Amino acid sequence: MLLTVLGCSGSTPGPRSPSSGYLLEADGFALGVELGNGTLAELQAVRDPFTLGGLVFSHLHPDHCADFSALTVLRRWHPNPPADPRTHRLAVHAPKAAPARFAAAYAPDREEFETEVLTDVYDFHPLAPGSRDIGPFSVRTAQVFHPCDAYGFRFTHGTATLAYTGDSAVCEALDDLAADVDVLLGEASWTHADHHPPGVHMSGVELGSLAARAGVGRLLITHVAPWTDPDAVLAEARSVFTGPVELATRGATYEI
Repeated sequence: MLLTVLGCSGSTPGPRSPSSGYLLEADGFALGVELGNGTLAELQAVRDPFTLGGLVFSHLHPDHCADFSALTVLRRWHPNPPADPRTHRLAVHAPKAAPARFAAAYAPDREEFETEVLTDVYDFHPLAPGSRDIGPFSVRTAQVFHPCDAYGFRFTHGTATLAYTGDSAVCEALDDLAADVDVLLGEASWTHADHHPPGVHMSGVELGSLAARAGVGRLLITHVAPWTDPDAVLAEARSVFTGPVELATRGATYEI
């Protein structure tokens, strides 16, 4: 598997730093994981969006899916697409509210929203706990601890494994998804403190502790908010996890 970071800023884009978005590739198949603010531009720099085999969204907060509307414009209005998007609809694996939420974001007014459907260019598959195959990937999905319908994932291709927390506070589901994976792509939005709202995100200490408990091979820290010192988050994770750990960066690629 090859992981490419399209964006990794948490909660909002940062200076020259798109929000959450990743590309996972194997056997010539490309799977988009999230498509937050600014990530469609980054995707076009490395791959034709029409060659995506599928999209996966952990939840429907804008920093994880805002560029879906821009992708819809591209798929509907490109004058010379390599394949007819109405014949080759893109598979979208997302929380069950996604079709209505994405239609509302795309429609310019209430009247058009009432008639807008996106199924002409997309094939929606609602997420639920369990396993599914997406292209060459076996994907295990689990509901995680966030103030909306939110999921984490474990991607397997052959013997290679990658777990992605999505946005979540500490919960048992993350320990299960991350157990013994080669790489954990985990969010840590802030440094450790007692005043953070419960059930929203993890700190560097909490993410590092998850990596240690799960026995992961490598930790990649993502979703650090623009107002948080990333080096402080990194130091926190390293204080409790002794394996390889680094901050994910826009444009970086990782072989798994």
